[in-house]
Amino acid sequence: MKARIFIDGEAGTTGLQIHSQLRLRDDVELLELDHADRKDPLKRSQALNECDIAILCLPDDVAREAVSLVQNPRVRILDASSAHRSTAGWVYGMPELTSGQSMLIAEANRVTNPGCYPTGAIALLRPLTESGIVPYDYPVNVHAISGYSGSGRSLIEAYEDPTHPEPLTAGFRGMA
Repeated sequence: MKARIFIDGEAGTTGLQIHSQLRLRDDVELLELDHADRKDPLKRSQALNECDIAILCLPDDVAREAVSLVQNPRVRILDASSAHRSTAGWVYGMPELTSGQSMLIAEANRVTNPGCYPTGAIALLRPLTESGIVPYDYPVNVHAISGYSGSGRSLIEAYEDPTHPEPLTAGFRGMA
């Protein structure tokens, strides 16, 4: 039996990338909503409760709403937002975190994606704190700059728009 996967937010940057990878597989079935139905709470709730795995590619508030719509205890949720990164009962989806983290992720019904900034910071700082080089309570400040897809579809569209007031060659671009 194929795993039934619903990508809530498949029209955004992350959802489009995940969809493009999963649609090539023959061992999964993608549940999809018509464009007109993707923001309908009833249709979303139905898809969220009929799937085996729900992948949330949504802003934080909408991700929290999606989780509240899930009544089926068998639905596994993978949340790409930051909404549940420190929520009790959710497993942090970074297998490099500890020696048993991969198993926790594999067995969890609720997995939160650490995101690119936390992944970079944790991957850099954790070995330093565990070895005692950097104290656990040391006040660290990580300066990070988002790349091309960091602000999602709207930034990509603005970046690719030849009429945008900032040149495409600008090192940093702001959004009005």
